[in-house]
Amino acid sequence: MQFEIQVSSKAKAELVDITTEVQRCIRESGVQEGICVLFVPHTTAGLTVNENWDPSVKADILAVLDRLVPWQASYRHTEGNAAAHVKASLLGASQTLFIQNGKLVLGTWQGVFLAEFDGPRRREVLVRILADTEGK
Repeated sequence: MQFEIQVSSKAKAELVDITTEVQRCIRESGVQEGICVLFVPHTTAGLTVNENWDPSVKADILAVLDRLVPWQASYRHTEGNAAAHVKASLLGASQTLFIQNGKLVLGTWQGVFLAEFDGPRRREVLVRILADTEGK
């Protein structure tokens, strides 16, 4: 079963919490046990799982990525968003998460984030829900 989440970013670089929307997809799927695969079909955005309680964690992640991959450098890509491509590659375009008792399995403080690096933009996150068929 596949779903699509629409995300509107508001800044050039931003971590947007999509945990509630992913949980909604799982609920609508009716799957109780299985796997949730998330994929962002964009070259300047990524996905990550990290703390969603303290907003300073998101700020720290973005600040460290800016230090590692500065916006201005000797990039060959001439569109002006080379750093966004590199940052998206570092985070990755997908996440695979467990579903148990009809809910996303996350640690106490964890959330799922779309990582925007070339915003503001409208993005899609594809959500594929796979039911556990073991023993059936």
